[in-house]
Amino acid sequence: MAANILYGIIGSPLTHSFSKEYFRNKFRKEGITDSEYRNFQLNSIYELPELVDSHPQLVGLNVTVPYKEEVLSFLNEIHPEAKEIGAVNTIKITRDGSGFKMKGYNTDAYGFRSSLLSELKVEKHMKAIVLGSGGASKAVYYALNKMGFKVFIISRTKNTEGYLAYSDLSEAFMNEIQLVVNTTPLGMYPEIEKLPAIPYQFLGSEHILFDLIYNPAKTLFLTMGEEQGTKIINGLQMLHQQAEKSWSIWNDAGL
Repeated sequence: MAANILYGIIGSPLTHSFSKEYFRNKFRKEGITDSEYRNFQLNSIYELPELVDSHPQLVGLNVTVPYKEEVLSFLNEIHPEAKEIGAVNTIKITRDGSGFKMKGYNTDAYGFRSSLLSELKVEKHMKAIVLGSGGASKAVYYALNKMGFKVFIISRTKNTEGYLAYSDLSEAFMNEIQLVVNTTPLGMYPEIEKLPAIPYQFLGSEHILFDLIYNPAKTLFLTMGEEQGTKIINGLQMLHQQAEKSWSIWNDAGL
């Protein structure tokens, strides 16, 4: 019998995504037999309204690269935290007759914060660099600010938003940093030989590397840091945390 409740994820490409597997396992373990989770690879975010319209059982979507920011203009409502972050990775769909409304949330910030706090004790005046300036970077920046970090965003080129360039990462600068977070797709399967161009030789046991990538479990970025004695964290627990938060949003009638 076909499932009568549908969830899914939109993005391009989706070859790296574990979300479908995660929810399939969740449904099996928890005896949820009326639900299905699918991958919806979109060539353009403009395909989103047709996707939702043509799947009347669809009530929830996760959003991954490259649409976390592009999706904002397609939503009827945006949760205040997601609006402040400037990126959405979870959509709740409600229907009224033949019409529908989409509300956007961000569970990346929650997932990142939860997984980071499970691995270390955050102290005052800690400094972090965030590699990348996309939708995931915005959620990480928001979470770190709320946790009291001084945060520097590193982009491939400097721009008017106050970002730093990779060339700014001197030995003295790296010595002041406690946490390095990779929010770029560099090193994600299948291009596992790629990595961000930070000066790994300046890393040591006083540093922590956090990679939002979870496929592979240990990217080249994390491997290079581990070889320097740093603590490393991948994005798998963050995925679990943000996925469960998405599930609670989709199934809370009050949201």
